[in-house]
Amino acid sequence: MPEKIAVIGSGSWATALVKIFAESGNMVSWLVRTKKQADYIVTNRRNPRYLSQADLDLTFIHPTTQAKNALNSADWVIFAVPAAFVQTTVQSLNPQWFNHMQVIVSIKGFVPGTGKIPGTLIREHLELQNNCMVLSGPCHAEEIALRKYTYVTIAGNQADKVNQLQNCLQLPYIKTISNTDPAGVEYVSILKNIIAIANGIADSLQYGDNFRAVLTSNAMREVQNIVNAIAPVQRDYFDSVYFGDLLTTAYSDFSRNRTLGKLVGRGIQVRKALQMMEMVAEGYYASKELHPIIQPLRLHLPVINSVYRMLHLHANPYHEIKLLLQQLQ
Repeated sequence: MPEKIAVIGSGSWATALVKIFAESGNMVSWLVRTKKQADYIVTNRRNPRYLSQADLDLTFIHPTTQAKNALNSADWVIFAVPAAFVQTTVQSLNPQWFNHMQVIVSIKGFVPGTGKIPGTLIREHLELQNNCMVLSGPCHAEEIALRKYTYVTIAGNQADKVNQLQNCLQLPYIKTISNTDPAGVEYVSILKNIIAIANGIADSLQYGDNFRAVLTSNAMREVQNIVNAIAPVQRDYFDSVYFGDLLTTAYSDFSRNRTLGKLVGRGIQVRKALQMMEMVAEGYYASKELHPIIQPLRLHLPVINSVYRMLHLHANPYHEIKLLLQQLQ
């Protein structure tokens, strides 16, 4: 059944979400950053900067720069901004606007300076009674634009709400999966970006498929140990939303985090590599935010720690991967 959905964010992933919910017949209010962008979308039916190849059906989409207009009468609101902008975005919103609205988070990064996943910070700032739902992959916005068959996971603690949102997505190339572990889904979606950076570095250093398979499988164990320690509930990591999402990001050429790793592996300084990126590589910031969280846990995390040293302590990628050769199993 069609619903009224507000999407906050104007990057590639937000554009992909707007596309699939509108194509499913829902009315979508789209909060974008600038009037120039909103006007371009209305005139050209495309986002000028992100996922510009995706045609947008303006019959169902209303772009706006006014938060109150975007949220007015919406049944659902989806946060799809980069993690770095979560705090300022939420602080600009009136919690009273969300009294009768279900909040969904589709962000893959820690909120900088807080150590919190976006769902936690949004729930606290908006004074929500229920936990946020989470919409996750494995999926790349670019493949959604190409109408490639995609599995989308909706995670939440209220089965009726999860089922209701699933029914909002009715497209032949989209399959929805339900999940009851929103926090775990958020954590894995953040950690997998760090693993993708490691894969990109190894790739640029001419390590082949054999080594990167071992690197990734060891990293999966690290992700599992971290999430079990931070958010201990029963979960099957072989569900597509966990390790399926990790594998997509680790190996795909669409992965901006893997791209960052490839640049660093070529010897480009991290700061310069970040400047060369057209979009945000969340794994860089997640690695820094994760470090103080995992220190008290005393876990064996050679891949995660190696990426931290390369990105934030100026460690030499060639030597770091050499060290990993002796620590992986």
